[in-house]
Amino acid sequence: MRQIVFSVCVTTLFVLVTLRIVFGVGFSLGCSQYLKRASDANTIELAKANLNVAIKYAEMANLTNGIVSIFLQQPENDIGFWYSNLIASRDELSRVTTNTSQMEKSNLLMKLRETLTDNGKEGTQITCPNGISVYPYNKLFFWLIAISLFITIPLGFATITDL
Repeated sequence: MRQIVFSVCVTTLFVLVTLRIVFGVGFSLGCSQYLKRASDANTIELAKANLNVAIKYAEMANLTNGIVSIFLQQPENDIGFWYSNLIASRDELSRVTTNTSQMEKSNLLMKLRETLTDNGKEGTQITCPNGISVYPYNKLFFWLIAISLFITIPLGFATITDL
């Protein structure tokens, strides 16, 4: 019986980790790579086109409000703030006209880059709440993983000592 429960928990962990990876890749392909492209764009039109794709993904995935935090409602994990910044950036890009000077356009592109990216230990990264790729399932993932680990680790040690 112990081995069956252990196998179920290990399988659950494997499935959850795999799903987390799949959701992460989906978010990357649908949103974060377009945000990176928007931040790297050399023209307003190119930036706006890529930003629009990312915003469309966020809206389709219902990533327009909420908190990805599980216990503490930290400001850095506020999806609404992140989404509002994307919309505000798009609105600013939309205000550019043929009369807008090249300096104003360049300043706007630099501001967009500062809004969309952060410099971290691993280089330039897209600014977005941690865990947004699995939202709104953050709590479900956390608790299923925690419970599976809580059961798997003692059962694993018990199984090893029985050998």
